[in-house]
Amino acid sequence: MSEPLEPAAPSARAGAGHHEETGAPLPPHVPGDPTTAKPTNRERMAIDRVGMPERPAEIRARDFAEVNLGYTEALAFLEADRCLQCKNPTCMDGCPVRVDIPGFIRLLQEGDVRGAARSMLTDNALPCVTGRVCPQEIQCEGRCIRAKKGPAVAIGALERFVADWASAHEGAVVLDTHAPSGWKVAIVGSGPAGLTAAGELVSLGHDVTIFEAFHATGGVLIYGIPEFRLPKDIVQQEVDRLVARGVKIEPNAIVGKTWTLAELRERFDAVFIAVGAGLPVFMNVPGENLKGVLSANEYLTRVNLMGAWSGKTDTPVLLGQRVAVVGGGNVAMDSVRTALRMGAATASIVYRRGKEELPARVEEVHHAEQEGVVFEMLTAPVEVLGDENGWVTGLRCIRMELGEPDDSGRRRPLPIAGSEFVMETDMVVVAIGTRSNPLLTSTAPELKVSSRGYIEIDETGMTSMPGVFAGGDIVRGAATVILAMGDGKRAAHAIDDYLLSRVGVPA
Repeated sequence: MSEPLEPAAPSARAGAGHHEETGAPLPPHVPGDPTTAKPTNRERMAIDRVGMPERPAEIRARDFAEVNLGYTEALAFLEADRCLQCKNPTCMDGCPVRVDIPGFIRLLQEGDVRGAARSMLTDNALPCVTGRVCPQEIQCEGRCIRAKKGPAVAIGALERFVADWASAHEGAVVLDTHAPSGWKVAIVGSGPAGLTAAGELVSLGHDVTIFEAFHATGGVLIYGIPEFRLPKDIVQQEVDRLVARGVKIEPNAIVGKTWTLAELRERFDAVFIAVGAGLPVFMNVPGENLKGVLSANEYLTRVNLMGAWSGKTDTPVLLGQRVAVVGGGNVAMDSVRTALRMGAATASIVYRRGKEELPARVEEVHHAEQEGVVFEMLTAPVEVLGDENGWVTGLRCIRMELGEPDDSGRRRPLPIAGSEFVMETDMVVVAIGTRSNPLLTSTAPELKVSSRGYIEIDETGMTSMPGVFAGGDIVRGAATVILAMGDGKRAAHAIDDYLLSRVGVPA
């Protein structure tokens, strides 16, 4: 018996136009059917935003199946009809990888899903990923002109529909590729920046090899984002598409151990470093070394990459009954929602600011609330408590109030004297950020890094080592998947320019 679905929320269809001469009503617009009238912009404005169908919270909170289910073709065509096809599409200004958003939506309005898929895949190497985890509400949708008078076009949901169609119709979309250039490029890291750079470079005709430290490809997409938000087979499909286009991948290759950066530079004409920033940050409070305290990196990696979520592996992972997750970003939401699915009776977010300041996506916070996550807002841990055997028993916290804005522009949290209290918990997950891992940079003294260990680059993305470029979190610090992808795309074209500017023929 199939489970019920939460309804999407379409309510209006593009209204029928009228014949210019007779004034008779025309049938409603049907994409791809020239006998039906395209809606006017007034009629487009009357169409309500189509909600994303999703699984009911009471069912999904205890399993790892995907929460959002995606549009049907009918829902996608209806939502596409809301796009005004603006003369100056500011939505593209909000997209770090510069997807031709009005272009692919116009093709959907015409009923040409194949054309929409070709347009999108030309611009975006990982559309199935970005359609699921990209913060569209503050990027492309945040710049949507239609949003000035109501909800923005659901660009992310349309992107997911088109990308999933392309994956389901393997071979239906053929992309242009340049003739082989003869140049060889190494990419260190197979996360979003590395995969995006690989897709761009192979389309430009270069010979591309990705070196990945783990046994699986995908970086943070595979070890950091849970199955219920980004299924592993979706990531693998994106990787397979790149491999089919000629990208080579060497797993279990740790640059800094297996090979040095200098050795790679000798073998390849250019190198792109995209290793992310995966070294966890801790709270530095008493008791943080007790058993039952984990970084979000370790917790999510054990569950995601090592398969603990599936129940089919022997991966050792703590199964707390009362789990407290410290932090308010997307990683914190992923951790707390994972804890529920791993069997926790209660799972709480402990965040030192208020709900309005949460850096996590609005959708992720909403889903967490639906699933029963407890939010302890304006609360900061000051000590982890434990028993005589060294296991966590509680988290001593203090209430906070918001003062004047700090350097981030958010109001600074200030402790309230005398407000300390104890949360009973047997597991604490720390999700307050990451920093650069020195594994690679410590073995490359010629590579210039900042005081915080991030690689420094020039305006083209090149590091202090000629022919070596870098991008993503190892340059900018912990950020979003789509920003890393934007870095990868820009770096790929900078590498192409660098290679084409060299004198002589490739060795």
